[in-house]
Amino acid sequence: MSEHEYADAEAPDTTSEKLVELAKRRGYFFQSAGAYGGVGGFYTFGPQGAALKGNVEDAWRDRFAVAEGNMEIDAPTIMPEPVFEASGHLEGFDDMLVECPECGESHRADHVVEDNTEYEDAESLPIPEVEEVIAEYELVCPNCGAGLAGQAVEAFNLMFETNIGPGDSQPGYLRPETAQGIFVEFPRLKEYARNQLPFGVTQIGRAYRNEISPRRSIIRTREFTQAELEYFIDPEADDPDLSSVEDVTVTLYPASEQDAADGTEIETTIGEAVAEGIIADRWVAYFLGVAKPWYEAVGVDMDRFRYRQHLSGERAHYASDCWDAESEIDGNWIEMAGFAHRGNYDLSKHGDHSGDRFTIFKQYDEPKTVERATVDPDMSYLGPEFGGDAGTVVEKLEELAARDRSAFDGDTVEIDLEGETRSIPVETTGFSVEEQTEAGEHITPHVVEPSFGVDRVVYTVLHHAYREDEVDGEERTYLELDPEVAPTFVGVFPLQSDDELETEAREIAAALREAGLSVTYDDSGNIGRRYRRQDEVGTPFCVTVDYESLEDEAVTVRERDTTAQKRLPIEDLPSALPAIRTGDLEFEDLEG
Repeated sequence: MSEHEYADAEAPDTTSEKLVELAKRRGYFFQSAGAYGGVGGFYTFGPQGAALKGNVEDAWRDRFAVAEGNMEIDAPTIMPEPVFEASGHLEGFDDMLVECPECGESHRADHVVEDNTEYEDAESLPIPEVEEVIAEYELVCPNCGAGLAGQAVEAFNLMFETNIGPGDSQPGYLRPETAQGIFVEFPRLKEYARNQLPFGVTQIGRAYRNEISPRRSIIRTREFTQAELEYFIDPEADDPDLSSVEDVTVTLYPASEQDAADGTEIETTIGEAVAEGIIADRWVAYFLGVAKPWYEAVGVDMDRFRYRQHLSGERAHYASDCWDAESEIDGNWIEMAGFAHRGNYDLSKHGDHSGDRFTIFKQYDEPKTVERATVDPDMSYLGPEFGGDAGTVVEKLEELAARDRSAFDGDTVEIDLEGETRSIPVETTGFSVEEQTEAGEHITPHVVEPSFGVDRVVYTVLHHAYREDEVDGEERTYLELDPEVAPTFVGVFPLQSDDELETEAREIAAALREAGLSVTYDDSGNIGRRYRRQDEVGTPFCVTVDYESLEDEAVTVRERDTTAQKRLPIEDLPSALPAIRTGDLEFEDLEG
């Protein structure tokens, strides 16, 4: 839609509607493949959006990888089927789908419930209960208005399936989260960490979910970017130092308050929340404390930010605790990140399915002498007796000896083989209990995971930066983006179309680029219109070259938010503007 067409259209009501229109006009984001009618759930980040997104990713990398001393990897987005069999995604990565009997449109049943009833977290309800709610409230299809009562609600797996290779190809899937790319490489990554816990591995990359009903522009899409940290710890030995985050103030919405009739958010500090048991897991508390100042630094409005604890019904079965970072958008709260203690679920599953060792050897301070029950089966008996199952029998005997040595006290020992109880003479098992001196043991690390949705952070930053005011009697729209994440830091303009002014302006633009700043050059239209364009994309500063500049070698520097202007020598620009970007100098302190 052109600016002229927009002026004739019905004016958008909410900030989100205005932002989506601005994003399309000014190159932040827009639906992909528009020439072919577009495709739901896929968005292209334009020149401004790609730059903003890149700056947010760089800021995340600086804080969660570099500053924390963690590694970063870049794993493939397509992975073979066994990976997702082990992780549980093939069986349990589902959303609730309900199909309209009239128009055939598919909808997320929990969203239909949440949008039309007092239920705020229908995703945590079992499918039969969701069906009952739809019938009780006589909910209808959002598309055509037909009744949905009596329609089956089904589990729909969200993964995109593909084939790896030609012919009898290997089935694979586009990853639904970047985390699995880290977990499956743990046996090698632990070597890079010199087998020392704790250590962290980060990744920023694309993930894919075949959403039933993508909506709200880039908030819920089928392809998106995640920034994830998997932090591997020894649960018995590793404890975070909370001193650096204990004074960070946070707004918390714990499960107990969500369940209470008069529940409310709690204003506290990380240290107090841990001391009072509001945040039970100290590692989760640590990363909540690290993340809050980061969100503020990239431009999230702290008056519209909170941490919400998962209710028991929505928490993943393997997570001992989980909190979401949420931002308020047009009266609704959206999830931007999840902070979970995943236990040893992921590494144990991949260890069981792959046969590789997903453990770390933990050295004792001093060697220990322990009793170990072992078996050394007589294969001349097991082979003829069990045939091809003999190997399985050996494994079961080994597991039983480690678990319950008293099972070998009688003349025979019993095992379960494919649902059938089989008796084996103890004398053929080679069972014995021996003293062994051990220097350490293999442990399966636990994982603490801060997982960020980059696209949602970008959307929140834009939404929270959206401003409307009046300048010189004219309405103005601008984005109050933080200088560190703004896609363009400075616009450089010649006051008028003039060869000398244009030459000087282009030289200034080149010098500022050499100083490491993102710069746009614009000589189209009157100077007021150029200012408005840069305000609307969030450019913090504009530099204007006028005829006086040719004589006094100074330019006018204009600040976006206040529209204040200062005169500054050209030679000072490459040092002064970068200092403002890093926060070492304030615009008010500029001296001409």
